[in-house]
Formats: sequence, structure tokens, C-alpha cells
Amino acid sequence: MKSKPDFKLIAALLAVAIVWGTTYLGIRIAVQTIPPWFVTAMRQTIASLILLIVLLRKQELKWIGWPAFRRQMLLSILMIVIANGMTTVAEQNIPSGLTSLLNALSPIIVFIGSVVIGLQKPSLKGFIGVTIGFLGVAFIFRDGLSDLLDPNYKTGIMYLAMAILGWATGTIYTKKYTHKSSNIFLDLFYQFVFSAVVQLVLALLFSEKIQPSAWSIESLSAVVYLGLFGSVIGYFCYNYALKKVTATEVSILSYFNTIIAIFLGWLILDEVITFDLLIATALIITGVFITNYKKKQEGTV
Repeated sequence: MKSKPDFKLIAALLAVAIVWGTTYLGIRIAVQTIPPWFVTAMRQTIASLILLIVLLRKQELKWIGWPAFRRQMLLSILMIVIANGMTTVAEQNIPSGLTSLLNALSPIIVFIGSVVIGLQKPSLKGFIGVTIGFLGVAFIFRDGLSDLLDPNYKTGIMYLAMAILGWATGTIYTKKYTHKSSNIFLDLFYQFVFSAVVQLVLALLFSEKIQPSAWSIESLSAVVYLGLFGSVIGYFCYNYALKKVTATEVSILSYFNTIIAIFLGWLILDEVITFDLLIATALIITGVFITNYKKKQEGTV
């Protein structure tokens, strides 16, 4: 007997795919006039305030204890401060479409890391997937190695590499140490508050010019969108999906994120979609799919 489709799970997966696909565009618009660390600090502050209101209305705001708080701090550092923060900094110098495409490599990095620490066994399928994925990266830079001589572009790529490693490390930690919680909003509240404080300190330390009067309405609106949709809705749906399916299965969302981000970058910001970029997109998505694809066992429902 076939089980009924889980419409809540389907809605959560679709929300993550669509919302996080649009956040690359939102970040690109936000950093046009606002220093990137201020973008991230304000984004997480907005998310924290929204969750605070939700938790107070539901009477669920409480202290989670030091062991749980330390876990939330670690995940916050890896997946928000480093992954989200460094991606925001990178988008000062890298188009949103390319940023999303390179971020789509995260599942492959997760696979390699899982093999290295023994969470997953090496396989021919995995080797082929990793090889194809990195061929896609090679295709991106095949004619553009001279771009790396541009200090800003090179710095952007370096920050993006740190972001990808941060997200992959956080995902591997989640897979290795599964600490289920019944209150996703409460966990995210502590993550967002902690990351907002850290990112505000980084903003004050590393922002060259702090001129709020120069921040455009478009950039401020993008920050609000990132806080409400990118952080609160996106992270809630992602964590909800992780409770229902494995992190590997959720990683398929990277394909849709990338396609949506590249399309919106072209449509709204006039970012150029070259033939090389299309080939690289196909290679990376194919590599990620091969690496993570698993046949369903017969008899499963």
C-alpha cells in the first residue's frame, strides 16, 4: 500500500528551492550600497526579531541549556557567519549566478568530507560524480584564469571557497551528530541572535565606509527580504525537511537554487549567461546528482 504524499514536506522543499534561489539576487542588490557584513548583521537581526515575536506569542521562549546552546553556536558560526556571511562578502565582486553555481558544489564537498571521516564509503559512482562536478568548475575558469589576477575577483573567489567549506562542514556535523529538536524556531532564534552579534562586530571592524545615508531603498528592501524569506522561512523549511529526509536527499535543492539564481541574475541584473557557463552548470549539476543519487529500495513506500 502506497503512503499518501507528505504535502507539508513537498511545500517545505519547494519553499527552500525557490526562496534560496532568489537570495543570491537579493544579496547582490543589498551589497550594491550596503557593506556586506552590515547586510548579514541586519538580516539576522530582522530574523531574530521575527522569531522572538513568534516564540513570545506561542509562549515557547526559553533557555535551552549550555550543551544545546554550544551546538547552536557552532552551527551558527559554520552555516550563518561563515557560509552566509562569506557568500555575501563574495557577491561584492562575483555575479550572483556564478556564486550560486559554485555554491552548488557543496554536496560534492560534503560527500568527500563524509568519505574522509568514514561517514560514507567511497564508491565508483561517487568518484565519477566528483570528477564531473570539478570538470564543471574547470570549465568556468578555462578561459578566465587571467581574471584571478584581479585582486577583487580573486578575493571574492577565496571568500566563496570559505563559505562553501563552512556550509559543508556544518552539514557533515549535522549528519554525524544528529541532535533532534522539537522546536525549530527556538533553535534558529539562538542561531540568528548569536550570528547577528558576531556579524555586527565584523561589520564594525571591517567595513571601510559606514554611511547609512547612502544606503538605497532597494538595498534596504533586499535586506528585509533576506531576513524574512531567506533566513526565517528558508532556514525553517530546510530544518523541517531535514527532519523528514536525509541531508543528502535535501541537497537536490542545489540544482533548482542554481537555475533560479542564474535566470534571475540574467533577467534583472543583466548578468551575462555564456555558453561556457551553461556547460559548467550542466556538468556541476550532473556531478552532484550522480554523487548523491540513490535508487529506492523495492518495497519502500
